[in-house]
Amino acid sequence: MKLIEGDGVALLLDVAKQVPKDTAICIFHTHVANQISEDLKYELIEKIKMIGSTREVFHVYNNMWDRKLHLDYFIDGVEHKVTIGDTDGHCR
Repeated sequence: MKLIEGDGVALLLDVAKQVPKDTAICIFHTHVANQISEDLKYELIEKIKMIGSTREVFHVYNNMWDRKLHLDYFIDGVEHKVTIGDTDGHCR
């Protein structure tokens, strides 16, 4: 595993380019998105969509828009969205 220091949203596109093309990308975060601005949340989503237009991407998260656990994914450039379940404020 490689740990990269910095702003995850700002680094996302460059990091995704380093992942082999035959490997799906998984972006996972819980509870941290409630700490970022609305503009940055939309920037994150747009970057994930950009990556998903050419790669398989799985985005698992909660506390971005609500407390539910979500899976948004792209296969063959097609976006899919699934609500997986409920969480509380501490991701139980």
